[in-house]
Amino acid sequence: MKVLVVGSGGREHALVWKIHQSTRVNKIFCAPGNAGIKRMAECVDISVTDVDALVAFAKEQEIDLTVIGPEMSLTVGVVDAFEKEGLRIFGPTRDAAILEGSKVFTKEFLKKYDIPTAQFKVFKDSKKAKKYIDKCGAPLVVKADGLAAGKGVIVASTVKEAKAAVDLIMRDKAFGEAGNKLIVEQCLTGEEASFIAFTDGKTVLPLPTSQDHKAAYEGDKGPNTGGMGAYSPAPVVTEKIADYVMEKVMLPTIQGMAAEGRPYKGMLYAGLMIDGDDVQVLEFNCRFGDPEAQPLLMRLKSDVVDIFEAVIDGRLDQVEMKIDPRPTVCVVMASGGYPGSYESGKVIRGLKKASDVTGVVVFHAGTDVRNGRVISAGGRVLGVTAVAKDLEKAIAAAYKATEMIEWTGSFYRTDIGAKALKKRMEIDAKPLVGIVMGSDSDLPVMQAAADFLTYIGIPWEMTVASAHRTPERAASFAATAQGRGLKLIIAGAGMAAHLAGVLAAHTDLPVIGVPLDASPLRGMDALLATVQMPPGIPVATMGIGKPGAKNAAVLAARILALGDKELSKRVSNYKITMAREVEEKAKRIGL
Repeated sequence: MKVLVVGSGGREHALVWKIHQSTRVNKIFCAPGNAGIKRMAECVDISVTDVDALVAFAKEQEIDLTVIGPEMSLTVGVVDAFEKEGLRIFGPTRDAAILEGSKVFTKEFLKKYDIPTAQFKVFKDSKKAKKYIDKCGAPLVVKADGLAAGKGVIVASTVKEAKAAVDLIMRDKAFGEAGNKLIVEQCLTGEEASFIAFTDGKTVLPLPTSQDHKAAYEGDKGPNTGGMGAYSPAPVVTEKIADYVMEKVMLPTIQGMAAEGRPYKGMLYAGLMIDGDDVQVLEFNCRFGDPEAQPLLMRLKSDVVDIFEAVIDGRLDQVEMKIDPRPTVCVVMASGGYPGSYESGKVIRGLKKASDVTGVVVFHAGTDVRNGRVISAGGRVLGVTAVAKDLEKAIAAAYKATEMIEWTGSFYRTDIGAKALKKRMEIDAKPLVGIVMGSDSDLPVMQAAADFLTYIGIPWEMTVASAHRTPERAASFAATAQGRGLKLIIAGAGMAAHLAGVLAAHTDLPVIGVPLDASPLRGMDALLATVQMPPGIPVATMGIGKPGAKNAAVLAARILALGDKELSKRVSNYKITMAREVEEKAKRIGL
């Protein structure tokens, strides 16, 4: 059979790659495609929104199945036009794709059908939106109503930032007509995950769980992008949560859309915020995610063409989907400056070498060919995707291949998959750093050390032991620390502050002292006491309070990194992230 794939990004390359594996397919076209897709399909120069040209091409070439990749094609009605001509096509109609085409419709739909989501209010007038922001306070999320290539959602940590987002969307029209209306909604906390499923309007067949990384830089910092990487499965989505999402989100959505006279067929993607057992819908997409499609399609063992046709024919309940149990990881390589302005036309080197890494497929997103050489032609350029027997090996393979590829100005996040590793670390990791404080009142300060260790991927344990009130407990903790596997101790105390010295006297491990502000002397007494250790009882002393606690963790990480290459990379990348944050701040104030 002949198949036409519409689109030009990493998602479409992954679709072509998977369709190419079907024994039922002997010819694939892609409109318009990219440099990577050209190796498996014939690319045709037709825009994804040129409805008439796409229909004419499908009729002329007698295409048996068309698969829509991007949301723009869905919202302009490509599916409707094909169905009108009796052409078989996979994807929701224009009326159904409003779930992605209008955030206002979706929020009101969620409220109507009692599907869990954040509290919100819709505005057409910027002044009213700003008054509402003053009333609510921050943090808040401000969303442009229409399509904005994944960039029309702004998380504002202050009232000033929220009002600036309103101006960006409504006054400056940063996202064009998508900003005619906007939503101001409650800022949810937790961890994001993607829940993506096939549906024929009656049956919902979920793919494995996955997690996207929207922010541009490590640690979920920087502006939102279309996605800087993804992995599957996502351990934050437990079996219990998956069942809840099917029962309370996916099925009610399909049933609600049918009740609205908008029957839904195709891919349904629910973006979720998960905080413990609390699950809220952030958004819906009406197609495969990008970059989630890359790791998900790599795990799909079934013939995807069979699934597409079952959806079209309304017999999805007869499909038994087979999934590779191995995890997959996709690292997106982007052009410098993305998601802002960036330069294209840069020659990409190392693609062949990277593709030879075991378990790796390099999916093209924004690429083209010039004079026989592959060049960058977009913001997100490549999705380096790997499969391996466990997550660590998949991450290692993806980054091994990524490091082999280069072009002028390219960048990528170095922490894709870190959240999943952190989840597992929380369950069964053996602590390497002990955090001790003289009183539980010191916890808000010492938590800064724990937070950084968690961010950088170092397991830790924490306890309270006083040098004066429970000296035996402090001595015992130090004396047994090495036997329990600890490599370093961070000790925080105020006033006389002899805790770090007591611990150092009872262990051979390095001890880092954090003086705390617990007296009228504002921590200077603790600083002097921690510094003035007797000869032979060394204590590395940090600054006072939270900055000192964080620096203690940074120093601990640097010490441990001396014998751990992977940790060394993460420490180096943290320095790069700090530099980027400074640059972002400079941009915001116009310097």
